[in-house]
Amino acid sequence: IALWLGHALEDADDAEGAAAAYRRAHALMPGEPYIAAQRLAWQRRLCDWQDVDTLAAQVRAALASGQGAVEPFAFLSEDVSAAEQLACARARAAVVASAVRPLPAVKVREHGALRVGFLSNGFGAHPTGLLTVALLEHLRHDPALQLHLFALNRADGSRIRERLQAAARLHDVATLRHADIAARIRAQGIDLLFDLRGWGGGGTPEVLAMRPAPLQLNWLAYPGTSGARWLDAVVADEFVLPASLEPHFSERVLRLPRAFQPSDNTRVLEPAPSRAECGLPEHGVVFCCFNNSYKLNPRSMGRAFAVLQAVPGSVLWLLSGPGKADARLRAAAQAAGLDPARLVFMAKLPHPQYLARYHLADLFLDTHPYNAHTTASDALWAGCPVLTCPGDTFAARVAGSLNHHLGLSRMNVADDAAFIATASALGNDPVALAALRAELAQAREDSGVFDMAGFAHDLSALLQTLAGEQGWQGVDTP
Repeated sequence: IALWLGHALEDADDAEGAAAAYRRAHALMPGEPYIAAQRLAWQRRLCDWQDVDTLAAQVRAALASGQGAVEPFAFLSEDVSAAEQLACARARAAVVASAVRPLPAVKVREHGALRVGFLSNGFGAHPTGLLTVALLEHLRHDPALQLHLFALNRADGSRIRERLQAAARLHDVATLRHADIAARIRAQGIDLLFDLRGWGGGGTPEVLAMRPAPLQLNWLAYPGTSGARWLDAVVADEFVLPASLEPHFSERVLRLPRAFQPSDNTRVLEPAPSRAECGLPEHGVVFCCFNNSYKLNPRSMGRAFAVLQAVPGSVLWLLSGPGKADARLRAAAQAAGLDPARLVFMAKLPHPQYLARYHLADLFLDTHPYNAHTTASDALWAGCPVLTCPGDTFAARVAGSLNHHLGLSRMNVADDAAFIATASALGNDPVALAALRAELAQAREDSGVFDMAGFAHDLSALLQTLAGEQGWQGVDTP
């Protein structure tokens, strides 16, 4: 009963109530790994770190013994290996595969424009829509491609949704059953289908498992392997998915000659509000980390606190979390010997207002093992440098990929000691910090990271090569 109560309270957006229910369920069934995983995930969202190491060990042990039932997305927040992430994803994929029947196999067309589909619940004012819209606007002019968006989310009235609808043929499949979505994709003759959700929640892995398209690709939204036999390839770059990680991906690895993550380079930054309007002190360095609360953990916050201690008068600006997460973070700061007032929280805001606030931030302090992804792109676009410590999984290397391709590899440091030393040195040296920001502004213009015309060219070339391997001979000529 406690487990189902937890699910019900999740649906009711009662984060603290859901966590309490999962804690009660775990007390009643302490050996059940699924319940332990639910409790662990919700405690991370609420920055409640009591017993998280014990819970994490239980979940990892269950997975290693083949008994684990863990959501792969939640598992990204755990400090585990790429091999463990693959095992987790494979276990989840096996459950999905056992419940669906694939459609009859089809082949990529031999002639004509390739029909490229994108399946997502993020076609609107959502990270996926924000990342892809400018790229799709360039791709629509490519005669070799015909674009189709299969939207699992209803229209949200946003400008992003309007732009997406203008850039591609958008199919609203939000209310359809899985089999009907797969049938719609098959009816459109899609040759290459991108899964832009993966195990991220709100997606439909069942649709992909039905194999509506002859080639299906994992890209952008889920930062890891799908572990699924219905996804043929993953699109990445050489930094975010180096050769050493390939054995831990079920998909064939395809690499772009640039950062794998696109972004909307048409955005114009609004004027910044005042510091006072944002609850920031009038003076002092502003470190920020606008990552979701489940990415904040004792390691990441511990090194951020160490930076605050080394830079007098500085503050850490965070995104406000659910429930009592903010209060717990303030308590953690106090336990580390800091004035809790040095943590400042920002409520979630419409994207343009959130983006404008980076004008007031001096340096973004990344998290580990789950990096800033869209958030890192936002910060860099808005002119705020990102300091990160790349790890050994895809999810731990995304911010590092952006820095690498910007030519700012010195912002990718080796360990926590270097992280604290680098942030502290910049925080105590206004001239060096200003020079870094100027270097980022120039890199934004000179590198290919925010060049969506170039990105469209490279992605199209990759897709045409892939289709050519399957027998596609190109666009018909008159």
